[in-house]
Amino acid sequence: MIELLLPPLLAGLAVAIVAGPMGAFVVWRRMAFFGDTLAHGALLGAAFALAAEVSLYPAVVLVCLLLALLLVALQQQRKLASDTLLGIVSHTTLALGIIAISLQPDVRIDLFAFLFGDLLSVSMQDVLWLWLGAAGILALMVWGWRSLLSITVDEDLAQVEGIPLVATRTLLMLLLAVLIAGAIRTVGVLLITSLLVMPAASARRLSKTPESMAILASLFGVVAVLGGLTLSWYADTPVGPSVVVVAALLFVASFPMSAQQARRS
Repeated sequence: MIELLLPPLLAGLAVAIVAGPMGAFVVWRRMAFFGDTLAHGALLGAAFALAAEVSLYPAVVLVCLLLALLLVALQQQRKLASDTLLGIVSHTTLALGIIAISLQPDVRIDLFAFLFGDLLSVSMQDVLWLWLGAAGILALMVWGWRSLLSITVDEDLAQVEGIPLVATRTLLMLLLAVLIAGAIRTVGVLLITSLLVMPAASARRLSKTPESMAILASLFGVVAVLGGLTLSWYADTPVGPSVVVVAALLFVASFPMSAQQARRS
């Protein structure tokens, strides 16, 4: 049992720890739709990898990074609202990805696993790459924390302080793209944004500083992964959706916890 569950546990923890601070920025900046768009683009990356007969996940990362740059560029225009553009790009990439995969009859891919995750199939090599990616994302977030926080609080004030807005936004989007591409095995294309948003939303109700929210969001993510794996093992449910269900339960539990905390203070 331990040998079977250790790789998915380590992989899930790597994603959860990074998804905490990244999810905090997603919640603060109301970027949940951005996360969905990048996740849907990952399916197009998988189709490209299959068509070109190249490694799957490097192709997914590449497409997510290119899509992140496209979204940053689209943010600069003012002709259409951001949510309209995101809706167009998100569902177009998802549809193109599914069509492209369906047009390759000789290629077999577990589309259900890609859409909803297949954490139990990760190998120790996958775990190594996930932890290396997680360490890189965390290092860049620590390095750019002040700038990222400044443009989140007030972009005009951040610009006055000399913080490059476009470069900082681009950094945030690229980090989000790398996280989503690497986390697809955990909860899948359709559910990855929930792992970003739910722990951060739960932590927001119980935190007094941005740093404490980021740390608490990581802890909630870790609990969601542990609970999801446990639920999947004993109830024979899909792992990815099980993780999301536990994250949702934690969010519901955060309401009475925050109310109790408010009474104490």
